[in-house]
This record gives sequence, C-alpha cells and structure tokens, in this order.
Amino acid sequence: MECYESMGKLLANKDGLAAFRDFLKSEFSDENIEFWLACEDFKKTKTSSQLALKANKIYCEYIKTESPREVNIDHKTRDIISQKIIHPTTNCFDDAQELISCLMAKDSFPRFLRSEHYKELVKKQQSNEHKRWLSF
Repeated sequence: MECYESMGKLLANKDGLAAFRDFLKSEFSDENIEFWLACEDFKKTKTSSQLALKANKIYCEYIKTESPREVNIDHKTRDIISQKIIHPTTNCFDDAQELISCLMAKDSFPRFLRSEHYKELVKKQQSNEHKRWLSF
C-alpha cells in the first residue's frame, strides 16, 4: 500500500489526485486544485501564442477579482500577475500557485486525511496491492 505522507505524493498519484479533487468538491473549494492543475499544465506550454491564450484563461477564471472560480490570494500577488500576463512566461503564476499549494497543504489536506475520501482511497490502494500480489 502506498502511504500518502505528503500532499505532493498524493497529487502525483492518479487515484490520490482524483480522491483529493472529490474531497475538495465536497467542501466547495475545488477551485484550488483546479487552479493548481491549470498552472501545472501552463508550465508545459511550448508556444508563445498558446502561452498568451492559457495565461488569459487562467487569469480570467481564477485570478481576476470576482472571477467565477477566484482563488484566495493576496492583493499584491494578484496585481503582480496582472502585470506579468501582459508578456506571459511559464512562471508568471508561480507565486499564486505556491500560495494555493500552501493553503491546501495546511488547511484542506489535513482534513482530507481524516475524511471518508481518504479512507476509500486507502482501501482501493490496499485492494490493488492485494490483486497485484495474487497475480504472481
């Protein structure tokens, strides 16, 4: 069984990410993980035209004040991003992503570890390990 000792390990696991996403949806705070994932995808963007399109989409959906899925970041970080997306680079959302990552690690993740979502994930992982062992 894989033991999730850190949020990073959890997010790197397909089943772990899915369980955490479901948990955040149940708490009405899934904009945090969706923003984090959008930033991860953004960093992999190759062309400047795609970079500009994606930067604008992320800004309008998660950063802009009163945006549909506005994440909880400070005003200063929001202003800096507003300037950076004029000429976006793959790291223009790094500060906000770090803030949201810390927020999830300190706030949502500990609650997740006590949730039914986590218990179900552990059961699934144990079941998968058992199945792999039986297949030898």
